[in-house]
Amino acid sequence: MFIEVAKKSELAKGGMKAFEVNGKEIILCNFDDKIYALDRRCGHMNAPLDKGTLEGYILTCPMHDAQFDITTGKTLSGPVPEHFDEPLSKKISHFFNYIGLLMNDIKTHDIRTYPVKVEGESIKVNVN
Repeated sequence: MFIEVAKKSELAKGGMKAFEVNGKEIILCNFDDKIYALDRRCGHMNAPLDKGTLEGYILTCPMHDAQFDITTGKTLSGPVPEHFDEPLSKKISHFFNYIGLLMNDIKTHDIRTYPVKVEGESIKVNVN
């Protein structure tokens, strides 16, 4: 069953926005004028993905930088970047290494996608 979630005017090109539909948190993403619907929560540690970034079809989690393909929901990369642009102090570097070791044991799962229909100005999603 498709339910109207938003109007096309609410979602800018290259943008994303969170909604709740029938008790499920989802995000809508606009990539190349096509709308995609996915679970709002990261498949790593449940962070709100709408607070992350969308570059093309790649959605990056704001918490640990895990990346997902919005067209399929598949995990593209796990958490925590392997390098930093600036040198870190020994203490901070040790902390990030420790956190990285802990997070290696937390699997990053794909995120669920949902069928979308655009009818005129209406964006409808089937969350069943």
